[in-house]
Amino acid sequence: MADKEKPDVRQLLFENRFLFLLILFFLTLLVGSFIHDYLKLRYIFDLAISDIFIFAIYAIAEKIHKLITTICLAVPMFVSLWTKYFTDLETLSVVGEICGIFFFGYSIYCIANYLLKQREIDRETIFAALVIYMLMAFMWARAYSLLEVLSPGSFGFPEGNVFQNRVVYLYYSFVTITTLGYGDITPLTDKASGLAIVEAIIGQFYLVVLVAWLVGMYISKRQNEAG
Repeated sequence: MADKEKPDVRQLLFENRFLFLLILFFLTLLVGSFIHDYLKLRYIFDLAISDIFIFAIYAIAEKIHKLITTICLAVPMFVSLWTKYFTDLETLSVVGEICGIFFFGYSIYCIANYLLKQREIDRETIFAALVIYMLMAFMWARAYSLLEVLSPGSFGFPEGNVFQNRVVYLYYSFVTITTLGYGDITPLTDKASGLAIVEAIIGQFYLVVLVAWLVGMYISKRQNEAG
């Protein structure tokens, strides 16, 4: 009986992989927002980030070359994420952030390729599209963090908020990609402003193109069903 149930569980997990990944994103944001001020609990946020990397690998690495690529990009990020509790090497942090950026970028590419191959709109297709949006925000958050490490003073923070707080960059990234623009965190250099502009434009273009594509797919499906 146990052997018969295991394939069903794995199949259920794989068929809903983008839903579970989306849930992980939201849980990570919530966890980071509520516990990051407590130094003794920050490892929980890093654990949530690690879970995102692991499950993203599972979601996109259905072929061996994708698995190898994602693991090679994820390992330096993992090392950087957890060794900060024992050492404060800036080089290690920079390498980790760069690999994190490429990891999210490669994940976006793989999921976008999956979407373009779909011929029908289903629940998992929609979740995959939403996951791409989340991945873009997380990728830019890494880029902002890297920029501040390489060029301190690139951003102005309210009440002297320390730049080491990763949640700050996630917050700024989501505010930028959704064009909310609260203005509490401001880019102070041309490089920081350029990154923010590109993220805002790409975020809006993605939503416009995504909505148009989903609507087109839906209309085409309805016409085929009617015919």
